[in-house]
Amino acid sequence: MGNHKFLTWFTDNPVAANLMMAIFVAGGFISLASMHKEEFPNIEPGIVQIQIPYLGAAPEEVEEAVCIRVEEAIEGVDGMDRFFSVSREGMCSVMVELLQNADITTVLNDIKGKVDAISTFPAETEKPIVSSMQFRGQTISLAVHGNADEATLKLLAEEIRDDISALDGISQVSVTYARPWEISIEVSEQTLRQYNLNMSQIANAIRLASMDLPGGSIKTQGGEILLRSKGQAYRGPDFEEIVVMTRSDGTNIALGDIAVVNDAFQEGFLRAKFDGERSVAVTVYRVGKEDTITSANSVKQYIEKKRAQLPPGINLTIWIDESIALNRRISALTKNAYAGLALVFLILTMFLRFKVAIWVAAGIPIAILGAIWMFPFAGINISSLTVLAFILVLGIVVDDAIVVGERIYSHESIQKNHREAAIAGTAEVITPVVFGVLTTIAAFLPILLIAGRMGDFFSIIGWVVLVCLVFSILECMLILPAHLAHRKTKGYFLEGTPLVEGWIKFQGKFSGALESFAKNTYKPSLEKTLEWRWVTWAVATAVLVTSIALIASGRVIFQFFPAVEGDRIFATLTMPEGINVEYTEEAARQLELAAFETAKEVNADLRLDRDSSVILHTFQSIGVKAARSSGPPMMTAGGSHLAEVVLDLVPSKERPGWNTNKIADRWREKTGSVTDAVELQFTTTTFSGGDALALQLKGRDIEQLKRAAVYLRKELGRYPGVRDLTDSFRAGKQEVKLDILPEAKPLGLTLNDLARQVRQAFYGEEAQRIQRGTDDVRVMVRYPEKERQSLGNLENMRIRTSENAEVPFSTVAKVVYGDGFSAINREDQQRVIDVRGDVNRSIITPEEIMAAVEKAVCAKGTSFSNRESRCYNADFPGVAFKISGEQEERNKALGSMIATIPLALMIIFALLAIPLKSYMQPLVIMSVIPFGAVGAIVGHYIMGWDLIFFSLLGIIALSGVVVNASLVLVDYINRQRREGVQLFDAVSNAGVVRFRPIILTSVTTFVGLVPLMTDSDPETFMFIPMAISLAFGVLFATAITLFLVPSLYLMLDDWLKFWGLENKADPALVEHNDSNQSTAINPQ
Repeated sequence: MGNHKFLTWFTDNPVAANLMMAIFVAGGFISLASMHKEEFPNIEPGIVQIQIPYLGAAPEEVEEAVCIRVEEAIEGVDGMDRFFSVSREGMCSVMVELLQNADITTVLNDIKGKVDAISTFPAETEKPIVSSMQFRGQTISLAVHGNADEATLKLLAEEIRDDISALDGISQVSVTYARPWEISIEVSEQTLRQYNLNMSQIANAIRLASMDLPGGSIKTQGGEILLRSKGQAYRGPDFEEIVVMTRSDGTNIALGDIAVVNDAFQEGFLRAKFDGERSVAVTVYRVGKEDTITSANSVKQYIEKKRAQLPPGINLTIWIDESIALNRRISALTKNAYAGLALVFLILTMFLRFKVAIWVAAGIPIAILGAIWMFPFAGINISSLTVLAFILVLGIVVDDAIVVGERIYSHESIQKNHREAAIAGTAEVITPVVFGVLTTIAAFLPILLIAGRMGDFFSIIGWVVLVCLVFSILECMLILPAHLAHRKTKGYFLEGTPLVEGWIKFQGKFSGALESFAKNTYKPSLEKTLEWRWVTWAVATAVLVTSIALIASGRVIFQFFPAVEGDRIFATLTMPEGINVEYTEEAARQLELAAFETAKEVNADLRLDRDSSVILHTFQSIGVKAARSSGPPMMTAGGSHLAEVVLDLVPSKERPGWNTNKIADRWREKTGSVTDAVELQFTTTTFSGGDALALQLKGRDIEQLKRAAVYLRKELGRYPGVRDLTDSFRAGKQEVKLDILPEAKPLGLTLNDLARQVRQAFYGEEAQRIQRGTDDVRVMVRYPEKERQSLGNLENMRIRTSENAEVPFSTVAKVVYGDGFSAINREDQQRVIDVRGDVNRSIITPEEIMAAVEKAVCAKGTSFSNRESRCYNADFPGVAFKISGEQEERNKALGSMIATIPLALMIIFALLAIPLKSYMQPLVIMSVIPFGAVGAIVGHYIMGWDLIFFSLLGIIALSGVVVNASLVLVDYINRQRREGVQLFDAVSNAGVVRFRPIILTSVTTFVGLVPLMTDSDPETFMFIPMAISLAFGVLFATAITLFLVPSLYLMLDDWLKFWGLENKADPALVEHNDSNQSTAINPQ
């Protein structure tokens, strides 16, 4: 016992053990009170985004003048993996993906420096914005709606935004679905000719008259006096008073005399309706460590007060409340955790003495609270994944406590007192227990090192389990022995009462039955198995092959990451660019009517009364897609080609038999085809690994890319279950391309003069940009709207020379008509088209489709995912085909896991070889790992679930858990053999002695996961496969541990005997024979 001084000291000092326990528990509760809750962990995308507005420019102009120059400037930046750009009307966006371990701050500064150094951008571009992309989830979104105009709703929404921003714990609030403010100064061509003015003169007059300018200071004897000019105009009437020109007779021409000043909104088509009424939204975003639930509650309290102050006819309604879904999911998982803990405790009390069971079970909350204490230091918060990790760890953290508690309990019948039993029992198993926990930690390495966007998502599970296991070692080695040594077994409360005596008798039956089963049933079966060990091995191998056949035959299907459905359906409609907005509105009405028809059908099926509906709210937006949970959208006036209808449904529990996907399918059917629609997608997901079907086509020949995209869409459309197929290529608006005629050159006109004057007339000259409150307001000078509605207005325009002489547009300008692009996508300086689609996973999986399409499209020896031999098709020689979306994330995640699994297995091997002092015995123990996977596969087949990525995580975690029981068994066999027990007896005795702890550790792990596996709550569906893998894997591996591992142990001895290696002496222990040694030579 002198070798375990630390253990002995804690056993003799229960105050220290209790204080350590109190620190763990108190620290956990303190951290729990201060941590914020989130549905899923924040994922850092590792992307730097560059945005450069080039307002009024067509996509091709944006590409050539801005995006290509940015791409050339940033090429070769250290830490950059790849970059892609999107050229849209008026905006260049470049996204730079960084390498996994790159320092985002360093790369961002490097990129910013290179972009800022570009001096060849057109003068009309605005300052580049370089930033790191952040995903900021919505906390709560409010709809301000009613019978009012856009200005009234926006002003009220801005007031609400400012009030909410002032609340504690909220830092980012935005107003959406309202056009930006703009002051439009409209001057007709006739007026310009009448007063011999041009747009530049008017814009310059505004700039010179509307300004605030500091003038320094005067240093007088009485002190310093600041000087400043104050004349900035902020409102429409202020601009109307600005003097544009002074006549020779001294009279002034004011802006209001020659122009119409509209202080209103930017021209566009953006509008929204909430439950049929005009609406503007106010959205609260979660930033940093802000708590979703606390923020949402603060906003709800504010709403109750604000509603009484609203004008008549205006309503304030909660549209999106992420705290409800978060509470629901965490509550469902927490309920499963408590149920699992109760079942674990029940199993322990049935097979161990009550007080022993209590202290063994106490290790679970102590270890978990200790881990929570460390969460703030590790940057971990309470989320669905951390609660899932706690459920998984319930049965794992108690394993070592069961082994220690069971040995202490067994030693109490041998040792003279509880103290000696606690020290001896713990000392006996300290090596296998500690190394067993270390192997479990090693098994989670592949989960911690997953690459790609999903790595940050899933690694939280690994970190939580790792920290919990560290605290479980501390608890079972230092706290548990002290508690068991000092527990009262005589003179305790209620001793001798019928209740206690009845329980002891009841528990004794279970405990005795288990021991009797071990001696009378298991031991004879084990001995028979050991005698027929080679047959046992053959049967086990057959079982392994059969399980592999289950997957190969398609009876158990693997798919990466099925999307997590929510309680909202988004129907996103894209029409041809430049289309009359009335057609888009008509299509949106068609979607809404189909939604109401769908609701009627569902309501009738659910037998809801007239006042109830499966739809809580409807939201319709024209001009922009509805905001998702990725942060505030860019301010825009909206395009006529975009529309979206959103259905907010009652929680899934209230619509049995009608999950969100089923309702979306019925809505899709009832909508039918939409006239002129370019794309119509129905989305139900709150979280996904990307588009289920996604391929990227890259090349320089746009025509070849277009043909390849059509070919791919046709190929994908052949498979049943494929829906919402689309690609990123869109025909843009009609274009009029201008050039200068030779006749204009003698007049001193250049193409720059022509282009600038046309831009001023039809887009507008930005005279100023003013800050009005929190709004950035542009002051634009342009033609009136009625003079910008036809090509005839362009023909009637006058172009002015440097002497202000007017010439007709048609005499100096050449006009070419054509079509442009909606957006131009580029990656690594080549154009790309993305082909995307969704899949009904109940019919077919994305993996099956992509494998079949790859065979049909790619030449032999090439594939979508292999960089060295990228997919090649002879019909499209200039096009590179590459996988993207969910399948790309799948390849990244699985690739990194496959790469790190050998490392984890090597570490597990080393952690087993060190305590066993053998190279071969670890292989015997690790033989249970594939059989754990067999149990997981069979479990999925029994439970009727497909294998998904969560299932693989469970199997990987399983590899460390299942070796623990085998390590304890083999360690005891070695101990018996060192004491001189014959090999066969040592093996059979070890099985009986370790039967109870092995069974208990396996059963507690299984029953701890039973509530989650059998839960029908849709909130937990995505987590069930991981629980099935771990639970059934452990159960199956237990049978292997109890029968196959002892057989393999004897087979190893048979093999060593066959090669004559069984009694080979250790050279380190061979005694020296001095009499046979030659006489030493004395040094001279």
